[in-house]
Amino acid sequence: MDLEGINQVVQDYDRESKALKEEIFKICWFMRGASFEEAFALTYEDRQIIAKIIEGNMEITKETGHPFF
Repeated sequence: MDLEGINQVVQDYDRESKALKEEIFKICWFMRGASFEEAFALTYEDRQIIAKIIEGNMEITKETGHPFF
């Protein structure tokens, strides 16, 4: 692989790393008490399930008009 290809791979990994961190911090915020380390230890499947629950809760909050904490 040439230098340009290596640079592209590094940029892709950086982008994926930042997206993962954002997802983990979002889980921590919504779970109110889960540490970064605990959330980081979740599997991809676990994170997807939690994200689905979070989205469902957000929809319920919007539909009911209850305050979001």
